[in-house]
Amino acid sequence: MTLSRLLITGAAGEVGSALREHLPQHLDSHFPTLRLTDNRDLGEARAGEELAPADLTDFDAVLKVMQGVDAVIHLGGIADEDTYANIRAVNMDGTYNVLEAARQTGVGRVAFASSIHTVGFYPRSETISPAVPVRPDTYYGVSKVFGEALGRMYWERYGLEFVGVRICSFQPRPKDRRHLSTWLSKRDAAQLFARAVTAPDVGFLVVAGISGNTRRWMSNEGWDALGYRPQDNAEAYAAEVEHIHGDEDDITEERQGGIFVDSAYVGRAGK
Repeated sequence: MTLSRLLITGAAGEVGSALREHLPQHLDSHFPTLRLTDNRDLGEARAGEELAPADLTDFDAVLKVMQGVDAVIHLGGIADEDTYANIRAVNMDGTYNVLEAARQTGVGRVAFASSIHTVGFYPRSETISPAVPVRPDTYYGVSKVFGEALGRMYWERYGLEFVGVRICSFQPRPKDRRHLSTWLSKRDAAQLFARAVTAPDVGFLVVAGISGNTRRWMSNEGWDALGYRPQDNAEAYAAEVEHIHGDEDDITEERQGGIFVDSAYVGRAGK
């Protein structure tokens, strides 16, 4: 079956903007049309793009933009800690809206932007696989655990394939010592999400969303199933950033979630 249309939610965000620029070169002949949706300004449509503004919290709007779609990269949502009410409405209910609309319209696969914050309380001394018990560090992390669990249910119950990509630190380049373990470059993100929607017969899968970092805390389990071959390694920036870190004895330097594990951290809720 020819795959013709790929929907990207949250396409105006940092990851979405990067995928909009770099994803097409990794799709080969798959998905000649990208449909982009967000509740923010998407700018002007480029060749091969369709702009379809929508709010994730509006099921009817999500169902409308899902029409004629073959696969989804679901990036939309609040990308930080916030109040439980906001996280629930946007990240949890919004993800339900995407998966249920995908089911109703016959979409074959959803690639979900999950997060390191599903497992943020693991010590940095451990290399963990996607199969370890979750240890979310925030309501935001809980929302990503919810998204993965919901994806599992939609695969088991309805046969909707699902790939959860636990994005760690999506940055143009590493900024501190933690990023030497967690960095995900733009071109690796584009390759990884392209493989997440084109690799055959993945069923349900959760993988680490990082570049090929020498110091990574997450295993590469599942990368082979996707055919993901990272091109970048944060170690190239080690001399520049390894001296940049907080107090070695602070929990934020001991655990993989960084500042998110601090009980005083409230993210957007404090603004």
